[in-house]
Amino acid sequence: MMSGGLASPQIIAHLEKSLDYTIFDVRWIPCSARFVVVGSHARGTGALQVFEMGQKELVCSKKYEKKDEIKCCTFGATALQDRHLATGNFKGKMETWDLEKGDMPVYSVKAHSEIINCIDGVGGLGIGLGAPEIVTGSRDGTVKVWDVRQENDPVAMMQPKESEAKRDCWAVAFGNSYTESERVVAAGYDNGDIKLFDLRSMSVRWETNIKKRDMWTAVRS
Repeated sequence: MMSGGLASPQIIAHLEKSLDYTIFDVRWIPCSARFVVVGSHARGTGALQVFEMGQKELVCSKKYEKKDEIKCCTFGATALQDRHLATGNFKGKMETWDLEKGDMPVYSVKAHSEIINCIDGVGGLGIGLGAPEIVTGSRDGTVKVWDVRQENDPVAMMQPKESEAKRDCWAVAFGNSYTESERVVAAGYDNGDIKLFDLRSMSVRWETNIKKRDMWTAVRS
């Protein structure tokens, strides 16, 4: 039997590196030993860096500074051969980037009127059936679904009714993509609301309210 000290899960740090900016999101680059970090410099610009796993240290292989601070990112909607990163920034822009030449975005849209807090993707990397799509959630209270093959306009938008107060969206996640037409989006809000949107019928399939500290875990599950 395992002793009491080894019975509990352990997290061991293999490599670590201090950075001179605030980190908001980290994602492994698919099918590689590299990962991308996004965040915010103290001077109000965005940070986007790619790191490789070296023998004894983390090596920065790509470094880009963006005009606006970056809050979130995902590879969920990209084709594996492209591995384009989708990001949401503090000014409400959703953009996709080729990390090998990341000076200019591959796609850019003014997605929201306020900061994009959260982002997720589906249909890329062999994850889920159907078209590759990106979902964004914002402080402006809306959740929007994007197809980067279409310019400017979202393919779906979920927003509060005129009689409802605008709530800050903290978390979004795709799910249920088991056919070409089935797809749902889960969204969590700052007041503890969780809503499950059916994108085929454009209706709220299910909703509840939980403690705010459990929001991110519940939505990602």
